[in-house]
Amino acid sequence: MSRVAIVTDSASDIDPGMASALGITIVPLIVNFGRTSYRAGIDMTSEAFWERMVEPDAPFPTTAASSPGAFKEAFESCLGGGADAVVCVTVGSSLSGTSKSVQIARDMLADREIQVVDSRSASMGQGLLAVLGAELATEGVPADGIARTLEIRSADLDVVVVLDTLEYLRRGGRISGPKAAMGSLLHVKPLISIRDGAVDTVDRVRTRSKARERAIEFLTPLPIERLAILHTTSPDLETFSEQLLTRVPGGIDPAKVTTQLIGASVGPHLGPGALGAAILRKRLIS
Repeated sequence: MSRVAIVTDSASDIDPGMASALGITIVPLIVNFGRTSYRAGIDMTSEAFWERMVEPDAPFPTTAASSPGAFKEAFESCLGGGADAVVCVTVGSSLSGTSKSVQIARDMLADREIQVVDSRSASMGQGLLAVLGAELATEGVPADGIARTLEIRSADLDVVVVLDTLEYLRRGGRISGPKAAMGSLLHVKPLISIRDGAVDTVDRVRTRSKARERAIEFLTPLPIERLAILHTTSPDLETFSEQLLTRVPGGIDPAKVTTQLIGASVGPHLGPGALGAAILRKRLIS
C-alpha cells in the first residue's frame, strides 16, 4: 500500500497543530510589512500578524507566493521521509500565483508522482480539501484517487465572509476602487463569497447583526459535511458560531467543526473584524 503525503500552502489557514496531527505539510506564503518580509506561520504567527496589522504605524501588508524552490524542498522532504507520492492542494489559481510555483516545482521532480489539485478556493475552503485528502491518504487511497476526489469535491466548497469594509480588498487589488468607495459611502457591511475561484460581493447590509444573518442564510440552504468558522479577531465570533451551528440543516458532527483565525496569507485582503465560514456541502448524490 502506497504512502501519500499531503502538502498545501499557508493560504489554507490550517492551524499548525491540526496540520501536524494530520501529517499535512504547509508551505508558507510571504507577507510583507514595508521592507520586512515574513514567512506566514513560521516567522509570524496568525496572532502576531493581527497584532502588527492594527498597530497605528503598520504599513499595509502585501502577500507573495512562495518560490518554486520552497515547494520543491517540501516535496523532497516528504518523499525522502518515506512517502511514495505527494498530493499538493493549492490556493485557487485565479486568486494567487502560488499554483505556478507548484507546477514548476513538480516539473523539477518529474520522475516522482506529484499530483496538484487547484482548490479554486482559499482559507479553510482550501484547508477543508487538504484535511479530506489527509484522511483519504490514511485510508490508503492512492495519490491519483485522492486528487480526483478532491477535484470533484472542490465544487462543493463555499466560503462566505462578512467584512467591516471593502477597503482591504481594494488595496489588495481584488475589487475595483469604485466598488469599494460605494460601500464606504453607504456605510454597509459587505458580504463576499469565494466560490469556483472567484471572489464576489454577494450582498451589502446596513448592520452587523443583519450581515451575520445574511451570511448564515447563504451558508445553510443545504446539509453541510464539514464546517470551519473563520474570523479575523472578531468580537462577535461566539454569537455568530452559536447562531450558525443551530441552523445547519440536519445538524453536523461536532468533530467536523473547527474555528480558525484567518492568518497572514489571506488576512491582508479582508482586514480586521471579518467573520464567516468555509463549508464543504454534503454530496446527496454520488
